Amino acid sequence: MAKVKTTYNCQGCGYNSPKWLGKCPSCDQWNTFAEEVIQSGKKSHGYTDPLKPATSKPKQLHQIQFESEYRIDTGSAELNRVLGGGLVSGSVVLVGGEPGIGKSTLMLQVALQMKNYLVLYISGEESEQQIKMRSGRIGDENSDSYILTETSTQVIFQHLQKLQPQIVVIDSIQTLHTDTIESSAGSISQIRECANEFLQYAKLTNTPVFLIGHITKDGNLAGPKILEHMVDAVLQFEGDRNYGYRILRSVKNRFGSTSELGIFEMQDNGLREVLNPSELLITQRDENFSGITISATMEGLRPMLIEIQALVSTAAYGVPQRSTTGFDSRRLNMLLAVLEKRHGFKLSVKDVFLNVAGGIRVDDPAVDLAVVAAVLSSNEDMPVNPKVCFAAEVGLSGEIRAVNRIEQRISEASKLGFEKIFLSGHSFKSLNPEKFDIQIIPVSRIEQVFSNLFS
Repeated sequence: MAKVKTTYNCQGCGYNSPKWLGKCPSCDQWNTFAEEVIQSGKKSHGYTDPLKPATSKPKQLHQIQFESEYRIDTGSAELNRVLGGGLVSGSVVLVGGEPGIGKSTLMLQVALQMKNYLVLYISGEESEQQIKMRSGRIGDENSDSYILTETSTQVIFQHLQKLQPQIVVIDSIQTLHTDTIESSAGSISQIRECANEFLQYAKLTNTPVFLIGHITKDGNLAGPKILEHMVDAVLQFEGDRNYGYRILRSVKNRFGSTSELGIFEMQDNGLREVLNPSELLITQRDENFSGITISATMEGLRPMLIEIQALVSTAAYGVPQRSTTGFDSRRLNMLLAVLEKRHGFKLSVKDVFLNVAGGIRVDDPAVDLAVVAAVLSSNEDMPVNPKVCFAAEVGLSGEIRAVNRIEQRISEASKLGFEKIFLSGHSFKSLNPEKFDIQIIPVSRIEQVFSNLFS
């Protein structure tokens, strides 16, 4: 029997050391090193293909035959969009997110919606009765979906060889363990080895595999960083617990763009795809209030209209407050300083509160002009026309700067019935206004926006 060797691995970033360290030199976290076995006398029983050739041969680039990859329809238009048009055969997709955000629900819905494919859903966290209860709540039935509650990879591969599924879902990779590693499930060594075994299985059998992954308290995927390098795609499922919206982002995708995102709404019967998120993120109001504006923003390659709410009031305690929800507070302070210094609006002695409706967070610079208009509207106590939207960045000198993908923003605003859109005069030079059924108002200074809105 071979001698057992141990090493110390950082549970935060995967840094490895021959001895225990109090502070990780890679991620600077304290007390994250754990002792793990790196070699044992047990023989590996991972997935192997008996038809695999013993050696591989190098080929010249022109000798390699290329065929366009076949995309599998997952039954979810939003998931297909994030994956780049569908699921690629033999790919390994890692789906991460906070506990209770809906990862298992999303993957179970996908398994039940793929009617023409044999899907094996492997759960190490829930019993068969729990999965059956969840599928009854979702309301979908698929006779080609199989459920397996198992955590040993050796047993799982035996079932895979008998069943020969076309799609495999693992919920979750942190609950699995292999006999080749003498450490507990969820450790860095176990996660790395289990993921490697399923990666080999996916490539040898050309079977796509979904891996559901946990995240740490910092919001990063639990396990070694190499896990994200091994897989073909990394999808981040995120959202606010106080709202029903869920956003599926592509962090890494070898077969598509990482700028796409899918939007879902959590309901009692599962996740509903949101094909037009702008209508949900804009509040339907019976009367106009001051401090509310609409911004045409981009989430990846997808245009959306969001509602900006601002409240400006006299500071009650002498020290003015600055509070934001869904927007960078430092960015708000910068915009307020521009209004104070460049345009003479006395906001330094007033409280300013800013909120992005719908519970989402935006980082698009094109929201700047809508924020400025909302602050001025609340300060003057004059409402902005609800049929007006904004899409421009504000510079430190007070100039209105152009933003990218302006035609997509204008088209989205026109489609939702807006009558006017304010944008930078530099963007107007490359546009043909006759193409759009909306009035385009080019501005270069904040004074022009103020006079147009409140004159």
